Amino acid sequence: MSSGHPIPAPGRRSVLRGSLAASAAALGLPALGSAAPAFARSGRPRADWGVQTGDVSAHSGLVWVRSDRMARMVVETSATESFKRTTRWRGPLLGPGTDFTGTTRLRGLPPGQQIHYRVLLADPDDPRRTGEPVPGTFRTAPVRRGDGVRFVWSGDIAGQGWGINPDLGGYRVFDEMRRLDPDFFLCSGDTVYADGPIPSSVRLPDGRVWRNITTEEKSKVAETLAEFRGNFRYNLLDTNLREFNAQVPSIVQWDDHEVVNNWYPGEVLDDARYTERRVDVLAARARRAFGEYFPISTLGSGSGSGSGHGRGRDGRVYRVLRQGPLLDVFVLDMRTYRNANSPGLGTDDPTGVLGEEQAAWLKRELSRSRAVWKVIASDMPIGLVVADGPENIEAVAQGDPGRPLGRELQIADVLRHIKHRRITGTVWLTADVHHTSAQHYDPSRAAFGDFAPFWEFVTGPLAAGGFPAVRLDGTFGPERPFLKAPTRANVSPAEAPQLFGEVEICGGSGELTVRLREEGDAVLFTKVLQPGRVGQ
Repeated sequence: MSSGHPIPAPGRRSVLRGSLAASAAALGLPALGSAAPAFARSGRPRADWGVQTGDVSAHSGLVWVRSDRMARMVVETSATESFKRTTRWRGPLLGPGTDFTGTTRLRGLPPGQQIHYRVLLADPDDPRRTGEPVPGTFRTAPVRRGDGVRFVWSGDIAGQGWGINPDLGGYRVFDEMRRLDPDFFLCSGDTVYADGPIPSSVRLPDGRVWRNITTEEKSKVAETLAEFRGNFRYNLLDTNLREFNAQVPSIVQWDDHEVVNNWYPGEVLDDARYTERRVDVLAARARRAFGEYFPISTLGSGSGSGSGHGRGRDGRVYRVLRQGPLLDVFVLDMRTYRNANSPGLGTDDPTGVLGEEQAAWLKRELSRSRAVWKVIASDMPIGLVVADGPENIEAVAQGDPGRPLGRELQIADVLRHIKHRRITGTVWLTADVHHTSAQHYDPSRAAFGDFAPFWEFVTGPLAAGGFPAVRLDGTFGPERPFLKAPTRANVSPAEAPQLFGEVEICGGSGELTVRLREEGDAVLFTKVLQPGRVGQ
């Protein structure tokens, strides 16, 4: 429907930058350590934490907001930035049950179009009394083969004690990604470091002092629901990230640091920092906060309901996002259903890193996909040896270059399925290891040969420490034509540019181009892949 009183708006970029450019203090955000807004406040509801969109398709998308008090969420959309004609969407009532966050699902949107929206927060007792509208924009996915797709991906935010540094301008890499104006952002996990406290300052090897914005919830490891919520809220103190969220929709997955380093179901921690050591309890709280602070379709997001509690349609993080005839994105969850970390040398391992149900889902959905390219968003790499202590394996590869063992058996089954079903256009994207590289997997080099050649690209971190390269496992025949990594552990963002990747699919030729980039507008490596071609 049309709104009776459209709100004039300047240009799109000036709206986004002007509304979000102030510092946290100038915006009057809640006290940095506060767990939730107070119930009794004067004035109108405020949305100082910005807006986000997520899981956008050709005809729908999710819009997120957080209020500073009880409020009704209302979203208005328009085809133009003037908002002369709008459609209004009545969203959920935001309250303490979701930490005053909520999402609204927009349906029936036109495909391949720029959608302008603004979020209003209404007083529940007087719906005419609303706060200042918070604007945003996003593009819906195309439905025509000739329309290209371009997105960025990375992960690992505020890790190893490196948080929002006001001296460096905060998370500047998000501003650089925003200026590329991608169709969406694929966040490959470690969206927060709930197990990583952020100190007020850190002395760097060259004598400089790194300063962090700090909060009460980031002063210790997260154990309570309030502390997990505070971890997700921390990153939203950064102006660059809020501006990015208002312009670029996200597809988000999680990994280990949303809970605790290298966790697996059923684990009991041996860590003196924790009073609650049952990982299943911590993971349930983390999943609830994760669903509250990101608009994710499978975690209960939708018009008329608050952000997810991990009790949405099915509570899953794994899902497939259709981005038009050129691209499907398969989002994996290599954390929730895995077996215990071990040396990874077993000869029978049906659970693996995905769990049996998710592995079956992945094979089924890959078979159903008619997209030219199938991006498999993996929160951990396949052929890189990621250890958990001196003996156990955290990811898939365990360092034995022979036949598949342990979790490799499940990945081998997926790769075999892709080959035998003649599924073309699979590309694996990941983060996790805090350096960037490109791996080509080929059966002619592999101990296991029943698969078709494919590429895996690694990037990150976005705002965390850099780490040296890890070695390759020869089981699937990887070759690494490009690698950039520090030579020592935990190199700060002040010492090394942060890293992300860009993927561009040409609407005319269908070519997929991967660019591994670093902060400072530098392209480190480029690979062009041809549609339908095997062994490239």
